Amino acid sequence: MLFAIALGSTEIILIVAVLFLLFGASRLPQLAKSLGQSRKAFKEGMKEAEEEELADKKLSSAAAPKISEMSDDELARELRRRAEANQS
Repeated sequence: MLFAIALGSTEIILIVAVLFLLFGASRLPQLAKSLGQSRKAFKEGMKEAEEEELADKKLSSAAAPKISEMSDDELARELRRRAEANQS
């Protein structure tokens, strides 16, 4: 089950205090920067993966003509072309 967590000002102050104790005030900006860079890199990777998937779908649908869209003459020519390509 998914629970929604509502953080009040007291909880946020407590979390920040624990972070100061664990990492120190000097390392918190570095930690925040590295988290931001990681998040940005993750989003860019996801976007690239989606673009590649769309490109692959477009290529696979455009690469081979569908038999139902071909006339009998076009189908015969395609079969001859493939047979000649296999013999080579």
